[in-house]
Amino acid sequence: MAREKSAGEDTQSVESRELQEIKELGAAYAKSDKGSIQCLTIVGQVEGHQILPEDNKTTKYEHVMPLLAAVEESDEIEGLLVMLNTMGGDVEAGLGIAELIASMKTPTASLVLGGGHSIGVPLAVAAKRSFIAPSAAMTIHPVRLNGVVIGVPQTYNYFGKIQERIVKFITDNSNISRKKITEYMMKTGELAADVGTVIYGEEAVQSGLIDQLGGLSDALDWLHGQIKLNRRRRIKKTSKK
Repeated sequence: MAREKSAGEDTQSVESRELQEIKELGAAYAKSDKGSIQCLTIVGQVEGHQILPEDNKTTKYEHVMPLLAAVEESDEIEGLLVMLNTMGGDVEAGLGIAELIASMKTPTASLVLGGGHSIGVPLAVAAKRSFIAPSAAMTIHPVRLNGVVIGVPQTYNYFGKIQERIVKFITDNSNISRKKITEYMMKTGELAADVGTVIYGEEAVQSGLIDQLGGLSDALDWLHGQIKLNRRRRIKKTSKK
């Protein structure tokens, strides 16, 4: 009886931990014969060094970064699915997360649902394969800065460098041209009291920004295919030894 109770407690502990991860991190782990996949959601605003008000839905970079490192190091997790519905947020935090995703050897897929706006654009293209729902939108605009801005040349140089980091990351991790992404960023007359462009699913794919139009099953099918290829490679390496 003691052993049964202990096993039951262990099961409850695992289930409790999984529910806590979903609640706190927006993360869930799914395992099947096709492969084991970590699901991560990036929603609301990407929170950086400043804590946002409690009534804001946020994705905290100090939660996401260790999770990504754990996924990459894990012997059990074979793929990562990043689901995005974000309005953007802190540029450096967003780029930091995007750089981590882009540098992973683990197969990664991103899926834009609802919106992948602002810094959500680099986050979407960071994965090895990006998907977007037909109704989803992406806002592409120049860098903004909150708070006091000192009107000196150094400030504008700083803006230019940040802008260049974002443009370079997007063009390095997608098939969109520098000319096209800059054109989207600097377009006038589309956004009220702002500069930039809103594009939807089909245009995002046609422009080369996103790889494929699709939904959850499409992203999972691609990941399962990559997992299958990796399993074959491991078997070949083992047989050669």
